[in-house]
Amino acid sequence: MGKILPFRRRPVRRVPRFHRKPVRRAPRKGGWQGAVTVVLTLALVGAWVLVGDRIGPRPEVTEVASSFGLCGEGWGACVVDGDTVRIGERRIRLTGFDAPEMDGSCEAERVKAREARTALHQWLSQGRFSWTGGQDPPRDRYGRELRAAYRGDERLADHMIDAGLAEGDGWMGSVNWCR
Repeated sequence: MGKILPFRRRPVRRVPRFHRKPVRRAPRKGGWQGAVTVVLTLALVGAWVLVGDRIGPRPEVTEVASSFGLCGEGWGACVVDGDTVRIGERRIRLTGFDAPEMDGSCEAERVKAREARTALHQWLSQGRFSWTGGQDPPRDRYGRELRAAYRGDERLADHMIDAGLAEGDGWMGSVNWCR
């Protein structure tokens, strides 16, 4: 007899990818549907950004007709500083801006605080205005009511900031008025 050879499978040789023909895939059907979805999503987001504040629940607004004096002059309703008023025992922090403090750390801040208090007094003395918060407004850590004041389309915060007597009260932290 002859020589016995063991049976072995031949190794499968794979053709490298760069030698293969490119696989053609079927064209995507309904590609326009994806585009329509994207366009509709963008349109809805744009509409929400433009008119979202008008669609949501409106804050309860109260019209104020009180006459405000400067605190310390015997008034029932008075201006404490550039962003706080008092009506009897109620202390109200006007939001949207941060005015310098009357007991500031330097003379420049105290001067600016007196100017801000005078400007707030003049704005309030121009007549009726509205503020947000309703009957049960939110309060700050000092127990003051938090309210945003408006006269027509003019925000008190914008008036004080534009006059250079306040800064926005966003995430920037406290302002150094002593520069």
